[in-house]
Amino acid sequence: MKFNIPKLNITKPHITKPNIMNTDFGKMNLKSLAVSIVISLGAGILSVFLTGGSMRQYADMYKPPLAPPGWVFPIVWTILYILMGIAAWRVYESRGCDKRLAFSLYGNQLLLNMVWPLLFFNLSLYFFAFAWLLLLWLVIYLTIRQFSQLDPQAGRLLVPYLVWVSFAGYLNLAIAIHYL
Repeated sequence: MKFNIPKLNITKPHITKPNIMNTDFGKMNLKSLAVSIVISLGAGILSVFLTGGSMRQYADMYKPPLAPPGWVFPIVWTILYILMGIAAWRVYESRGCDKRLAFSLYGNQLLLNMVWPLLFFNLSLYFFAFAWLLLLWLVIYLTIRQFSQLDPQAGRLLVPYLVWVSFAGYLNLAIAIHYL
């Protein structure tokens, strides 16, 4: 007895890859990359201007165990903003799907991020700032998921940001509890 079993044509799901090469010149689209990084760094720079003196304030605050020295923050944030810009650029350059939700989430997380230091440093609303940080964490997580659907590497580039914001949540909550 012979069975005639049809062959199944199983293929991997199609994931769009970013169009990082300019087809005319064979080079990366550096203009859109630069714009993307400037947007993310600009959000960070605006936040610094709005919270001038926050590092002096941080130096005088209670610091929980594992709290880094103040000089670490500008270095880490600069790296994170550059990674955010690269991730957004990769999504921008990717082909295919509708990117509106991804960029809506991305813009919202940038805005939430810019407001947090105002709540924490300028207004000393430590518990409210912690709740705000939880909202920021959720929007970053959703951004990672959405970016990953369009370009998996773009999602991975945001993971250090989520880890750092998680650590910031620990610091924020410990400081809030200390100043009860």
